[in-house]
Amino acid sequence: MAVYAIGDVQGCFDELQQLLQVMDFDPQRDRLWFCGDLVNRGPQSLATLRFVKGLGEAAVAVLGNHDLHLLAKAEGCGKELKKDTLDAILNAPDRDELMTWLRHRPLLHYDAELGCIMVHAGLAPQWDLATAQRCARELEAKLRGPDYHEFVRVMYGNQPDRWSDDLQGIDRLRFITNVFTRLRYCYPDGRLELTAKGAPGTQQAGTLPWFQVPGRNNAAHRIVFGHWSTLGVGEWNNALSLDGGCLWGGCLAAVQLDQDVPVWTTLDCDAAVAADSD
Repeated sequence: MAVYAIGDVQGCFDELQQLLQVMDFDPQRDRLWFCGDLVNRGPQSLATLRFVKGLGEAAVAVLGNHDLHLLAKAEGCGKELKKDTLDAILNAPDRDELMTWLRHRPLLHYDAELGCIMVHAGLAPQWDLATAQRCARELEAKLRGPDYHEFVRVMYGNQPDRWSDDLQGIDRLRFITNVFTRLRYCYPDGRLELTAKGAPGTQQAGTLPWFQVPGRNNAAHRIVFGHWSTLGVGEWNNALSLDGGCLWGGCLAAVQLDQDVPVWTTLDCDAAVAADSD
């Protein structure tokens, strides 16, 4: 059995199918990990969502910021982005079934045998694995609960920017949401800096990519993540970045995790879209 992690698809369904052919993926034998942002900006978000849902136990997908954006839009409260391609999902006859499936996806996936964590964006430097798992469960419980409608209406915002186990209520859930689905840069003391989107070297002075913060408590684990198309595909500090920016004409990337050394596969894409990169 091969285990592959795949970067942000964002509705690039045709490219996903081509990549799976190159990998010789067999759902009866192999497993796929999706790093989040299955939907939005690309042309076939509905087909992508239905396909991954249809894989059943052959796939695990963590939630990304665009997936949460879709849940908010379905509740009539998503913030306005420059280019959304979600109408086909929102108008689909199986919309409610798809939304229920989506909001039951995890925020963090951990495979103890592989020693590998998957998230969409990153992990707070202060979090060890146990803390990250506990925080993921808290947010998952809110999204799967009867009052998730209220949460998605208030989940947006950049504050609080500092972790404390004493955080409560929406402040705690918003911080957790931002770490799992929006994080790129931190200050050395672990405070989040959520405005910068560019490649390392373009960020505010005094901030670091989250995986380069000295002494981070999750550094012993291999972490697979997406979200950061301007960073590109590669490995830094035991963190594997998988968002190759297929949507922008870059590549759709996969990495095989069940090998001593990760094995990368990339597919060049030409599905560039003129929009912001959040």
